[in-house]
Amino acid sequence: MCNEAARRTTLGLMRDDFRQIRIELTFPEGLPNRGEAPSIRITDSSVIVRAAGDAFEMVQRRWSWVGPTKKPVYNYRSEGRRFGNSGSQGRCLIPLDGFYEFTDPAPGARLKTKWLFTLDEQEDRPASSLASGGEARAAPGLFCVAGLWKGGADLGKGMTGEAFTMLTCEPGPDIAPYHSRQVVLMPRASWAGWLAGDIPAADLIAPTPAGTLRVARVP
Repeated sequence: MCNEAARRTTLGLMRDDFRQIRIELTFPEGLPNRGEAPSIRITDSSVIVRAAGDAFEMVQRRWSWVGPTKKPVYNYRSEGRRFGNSGSQGRCLIPLDGFYEFTDPAPGARLKTKWLFTLDEQEDRPASSLASGGEARAAPGLFCVAGLWKGGADLGKGMTGEAFTMLTCEPGPDIAPYHSRQVVLMPRASWAGWLAGDIPAADLIAPTPAGTLRVARVP
C-alpha cells in the first residue's frame, strides 16, 4: 500500500483552496514548519486538517503509529468502520498532490518499479469531483486523502503525542493494475462533511472513478 506521498503545493495555496469551499483553516500551533514536501514517508510529519469544535484546524503530525504487531500503522482498512470524532481521535484529511505505489521488478531488474499518481486535469477531460468540480482552483492538482488521527497511549511503543494514518478501500480502475487496495481520495465536495463526522463513513468512502488519476513511472 501507499508508503510514500508528495505535497508540492504551498501552504498559502492550500489555505486558499479550502477557503473556496468555506472551510476556513486555523493554525492553533502556528504555521506548520514543513512546507512543500516532494517525498513524505512513514514516520515523517505532515500536515493534516481536522475538526476542532466548530472550526477546522491544520496541524502537523507523524504519519503512522505503532500497531499491536509492532509494525507501523500507516494505512488502515475503512470497511465496516464508522470513524467518529472525539477528544482523543477522529477523522482528518491529508492534503497531497501525489502518492506513490510500487510493483514487482521488471524482468532483469532488481528494484521494484515506482509509480507516481496525480490528478489528471487535462483540458480535454471533464473535471473530476476530486478536483475542481468545474470551478477555478486556488491549488490545481491538490487532493485530500481521508485519514484517521489519534493520540495517547494507543500510539504504542512508548510514543506520545498524536499521529495519523491513511484510510484504504477497494481500488478504482486507475489504481487496480498497480495494487489491490488504494488510499481513499475524498471528493472535494465532501471535505467538510467528512471532517464534521456526522455523515457515515460508508456514505463517503468509495474507489476513485476511472480517468481521475494520471500515472507516471518514476525513473
